[in-house]
Parts: sequence; C-alpha cells; structure tokens
Amino acid sequence: MEVTQTKAEGLSRTFEVKVTASELQAKLAQRIEEIRPQMKLKGFRPGKVPAAHVRKMYGRDLMGEMIDKLVNETNQKALEDNALRPAGQPAVKMDGDIEKVVKGEADLAYEMNIDIMPEFTPVEAASLKVTRPVADVTDEQIDESLKRIADQNIQYEPRAKTAKAKDGDAVVIDFVGKIDGVPFEGGAAEQQSVVLGSNRFIPGFEEQLVGVKTGEEKELNVSFPEDYQAANLAGKAAVFEVKVHEVRAPKTPEIDEEFAKGLGLESLEQLRGLVKDQLTAEHANASRSKAKRDLLDKLDEAHSFDLPPGMVNMEFEQIWQQLQREMDAGRVQDEEKKKPEDELKAEYRKIAERRVRLGLVLAEMGRISDVRITEQEVNQALIREARQYPGQEREVVQFFQKNPNAMAQLRAPIYEDKVVDHILSVATVEETQVSREDLFKEDDA
Repeated sequence: MEVTQTKAEGLSRTFEVKVTASELQAKLAQRIEEIRPQMKLKGFRPGKVPAAHVRKMYGRDLMGEMIDKLVNETNQKALEDNALRPAGQPAVKMDGDIEKVVKGEADLAYEMNIDIMPEFTPVEAASLKVTRPVADVTDEQIDESLKRIADQNIQYEPRAKTAKAKDGDAVVIDFVGKIDGVPFEGGAAEQQSVVLGSNRFIPGFEEQLVGVKTGEEKELNVSFPEDYQAANLAGKAAVFEVKVHEVRAPKTPEIDEEFAKGLGLESLEQLRGLVKDQLTAEHANASRSKAKRDLLDKLDEAHSFDLPPGMVNMEFEQIWQQLQREMDAGRVQDEEKKKPEDELKAEYRKIAERRVRLGLVLAEMGRISDVRITEQEVNQALIREARQYPGQEREVVQFFQKNPNAMAQLRAPIYEDKVVDHILSVATVEETQVSREDLFKEDDA
C-alpha cells in the first residue's frame, strides 16, 4: 500500500493512494477463509465449501465490499499518519477502470481530497462580556393575553327573529348545492353553522348570507374556484338552496371565575397564574436568544482564521438553495430580488463563512470545556422531531437511526446550545431592562 501526499494548499490536502492487485487478491483470499466456516451452500457440508467455489460465486461482491472498507481504512491512516484533523468527509476520485480492479486485473488507485481543521486558539470564555436584555411581565400584558383567550372562545347567542345577519354573526342553515339543477355529492348539510366573514366556504357563499333572517329561504349563486380540490367541481357554477334556522350574534365571554372554570381550571387566579408563567417563559426564551446573538457577534469579532473551503461551499449551497425556495414561494422582499446575483452570492457567502467560523469556534470551546450531550437528550430531540409527523413517528425514528448524517444534524443544535449555555455561565453577563416590544424586536440580519 502506497500513500503519498501530492498537494497541500491552505487547509486542503490531496493524497494519492495505491494498492497492488496482488495485495487485493491476498486480502480477498483472507476474507474468503474468514467466512468459509460459516457458509452453508446446497451440495456442500456446512463449513466445507471450497475457497474456489466461494470466489466464483461471491468473489466480485466480496471484492467490492473489501475495496469500500479499504478506502475508508486507508483514508483514516493517511490522516493519522500526518496528524490531520478532518473538517468533513474526504472526496475520493478513482483512477483507472474500477471493474478491472474488482476482477483483480488492475491495481486500486485513487485520489483523496480532504479539508482539514484550522489551528487556532479560541478566546477565553471568562473574558467575554455579553448583554442580556430582560423584560418584566406586567399586569397589562396578562390582561391582554386573557382578552385574546376570550376572543378565541367567542360564544354565540340567538338574535331576534326579525334581525338581519351581520358580518361576524353565526348563521345556522340547511343547504343543498346543485350544478345544472342536479345535486352533487358533498354539497348538502343540515344545521350547519356558518360564521359570516370567516372565509371557510367558497367565495360568495358567506357574503350572500349577510342580511338573511331566521326562517328565510334563499338561493346562493356561486362558482367554485378553478383550483378547487375536487376536480369535478373546479370552475363550475353552482346554486345553493338555503334555509335559515337561526341567526346568532357573537358574544365575547366575561373574564371571570365562570370563564376560567369553563376552560377546565379551578379559578381565575389559576388562569392568570398560567398566563403569567407562559409570558415569563416567552420572555426568558427571547432574552436568551438576544444574549446568544450578542455572544455570537462577540465570538465572530474575536476570531479570524482560514476556513475549510469545502465546509464553506457546503454551507453556502444550503443557504443559496433555501433562498431560491423562498424566492419561488414569493417570500423574499422586493429589495432583495432586485440585487444582481453576484452581489447576492457575495452577501450569502459571507453569511456562510460566519456560520462555519462560529461553528468551529463553538466546537473547539466545547471540546476544551469537555461539553457533551447525552443519549437521553438526543432521544428527546428525536421524539420531538417524530411528533411533527403524526402517524409516521416510527418511520421518522427509523430514518434517523439508519442515516448517520441526519442524526448528526439532529445532534448539532443540541451541542451548540449546551456550549452556548456553558459560555454564558462563565462569561460576564450584564442584564439590561427593556420593554416587551424591544425584547421581541427582530435583530438586523
């Protein structure tokens, strides 16, 4: 086996690796002898399958597996022999005809490119000064939250029989929908409550119910949208025959003991306490987020070193692809859209460089401080991820368990947060009192 470093530029290294065909054949013969005792093939006694027969039947597959393993081992040896810390997976480029290599007719030769970790000394965590904005939870904020809860629990009470339905009222109706005079499937309902202005029905349906009275019968002329989910109805004109049973006016409930009990609580005091706890948690999360942002800015300012080009390119590609998706979905500001592509790419490459730099700094500071994450923390994150896909939890868990890269992406933010919390526990953190509005104000990008 020959391993030769052919190029060293910045943080990039290139090695040429060569394993002779005779060495490969010797390793294949060794592998065959390892598995022969366990082999059971028809026509042979267990463990007595001739080596030549094994080579004929499975030699190609065994050689392919062996080459994959050999490449991984050789790459690892090259890094260890040269005392290199890899900054990602090596890129392997095979030379020659791999089919001939598998058949034992040619040497295994390939080129391995790898980015290595930069050498740098991170700033001392204790020397950092971080600002953490904090905001008190006020009675006014609790009252506003209670009002929002009450608005979400609007009740409806009957209007007078002669009263006309207004926008925001609930109208209880029976209806039958017809196209060309023929009722269609799914187009009828009885005692259906329709909140006018909620836009839950097709365009024109709710609008034509404004002004109806209890006991009134009316025909609604509407058209299904062109992109309606039921293809047989899309774009078609329909008539709904409607009978109004009742018109109900919205009533926001009083925020009192009865309201709290209606939510399943013991008292209004308990409800206020729960709301305060929720607001306090929101403030704490926003406060930590602001402190983390300030910390990352300080770390970015304190470090300057060469970055592994492969890591930067990979990060940039992810950011750029996400930007393209946002543009396609119309979620990018016009100012951003008007920028030349070269200018945009330059801006987002700087963002990629910042992310890579901070990732390396946090990883090194975590390594020095022996910050670790537990399997329990990883499992909890995996459970949270799986719960986002109801009915597919098992498949999600299996996906992560079978994909090391996906699992690494799951572990990364957990580790980052633990390192950030460690640094914040050591650094000088100055709390500054701010308003809730300022606490939740978005930082400039």
